[in-house]
Amino acid sequence: MTTHLVWFRADLRLHDNLALAAACRNSNARVIGLFIATPEQWHAHTLAPRQAWFIREHLHALRDALAQRGIPLYTAQLDDFDACIPWISEFCDTHRVDALFYNYQYELNERKRDVALEKHLDGFVTCQGFDDSVLLAPGSVLTGGREMYKVFTPFSRAYLKKLAEGLPECVHAPKARPSAPCEAPPLAAFDYPVEAADEMLFPVGETAALAKLRQFCQQGAGEYDTRRDFPAIEGTSRVSPYLAIGVLSPRQCLHRLLAEQPKALEGGPGAVWLNELIWREFYKHLMTYHPALCRGKPFISWTENVAWDNDDKRFDAWCAGRTGYPIVDAAMLQMNRTGWMHNRLRMIVASFLVKDLLIDWRQGERYFIAQLIDGDLAANNGGWQWAASTGTDAAPYFRIFNPTTQGQKFDAQGAFIRRWLPALGKVPDKSLHDPWSWADKHGVTLDYPRPIVDHKQARVATLAAYEAARKS
Repeated sequence: MTTHLVWFRADLRLHDNLALAAACRNSNARVIGLFIATPEQWHAHTLAPRQAWFIREHLHALRDALAQRGIPLYTAQLDDFDACIPWISEFCDTHRVDALFYNYQYELNERKRDVALEKHLDGFVTCQGFDDSVLLAPGSVLTGGREMYKVFTPFSRAYLKKLAEGLPECVHAPKARPSAPCEAPPLAAFDYPVEAADEMLFPVGETAALAKLRQFCQQGAGEYDTRRDFPAIEGTSRVSPYLAIGVLSPRQCLHRLLAEQPKALEGGPGAVWLNELIWREFYKHLMTYHPALCRGKPFISWTENVAWDNDDKRFDAWCAGRTGYPIVDAAMLQMNRTGWMHNRLRMIVASFLVKDLLIDWRQGERYFIAQLIDGDLAANNGGWQWAASTGTDAAPYFRIFNPTTQGQKFDAQGAFIRRWLPALGKVPDKSLHDPWSWADKHGVTLDYPRPIVDHKQARVATLAAYEAARKS
């Protein structure tokens, strides 16, 4: 009997899974699944314990759902990607696998792993890969000179034109195999720390993820452009954790958006959220063309010469939400306690670390990945390089967010800040973003740190450091 193996990685779902659907098209084939945990690889790249938990919980759900369809999901724990190559080869031999199906991952180490595996299996097992985690495959949206775009706006225009010519279709979940249901194999142990997330914020399961997506597209996507920057309100989708590990696909997001907001492709309601999906694609496409991004290299080469201060005490204060700038501290506490941070706040705290504290953006990038339930290398790297003015289509290095005015603009009444910083409960709204000025004037002692840096002085020092690097 023909045996098809589906290697699940960052695609933990039944619905609209291109590799799974392809493996199941032959109704006579025996289909089995595989997931491999690689804790040493995870440690090396500081996978967040909450994301490890999210993966683990969705593996449970996926295993049970596959078993109901007659597809056993085997799991294993190996140290790293190098160990996967001979192990999978032996697994294929043991289970008499004829064809291996998987969805591409675009990070450098993952691509090298897949190339090595296909070479190892050549002549024994047919391998089929799919561009599943993107709407359009890398290389399909290029400049007239057949190069990858370096600026987002023209990339987005070309991308929307491609989508208007034909939308990528979703594929159905597989039907039950003749052997359904089958016994669900036990999950292999994860030798990796896990930390449960709040399931009220991020419920587990495809059904819950799809419901979250549907609700947002019906009730939030149309007003996303006016609500997305205010962290005190529920103005964002919060589906990024599901996209990061593949519980949702970008095609599901696109089609659900257009079902609820049919004018989104034409610039109508929902267009701004669609633009966020395209930003996600932009960073994934960039990574395939510029693999040095996966190695911690800046896109703009001269920024490698910036003389970072890298003060450990200031970095620790930033991590702990003890900088003395309320919007920064509230944002960091939100991430530390929930594993998620509002997108506007990600920009504010990243700018503060790099442009106020003059700390290397790579330290912030790594800390984010160690905390975020929605950690994604391409998006995280792209966001940090944007804030640090080191990346493609980045903010100019002389654009430096003022953390006080950012707080005043996007949390004017302090509703978000008060939620995370109860020590500032007595401070009036108009003084909340500069609490020590009010406290000193009224002789009040606050259980809250004074600013660890003066923004105006820091701005001057940062501009000087960047200008010196550029000239060198």
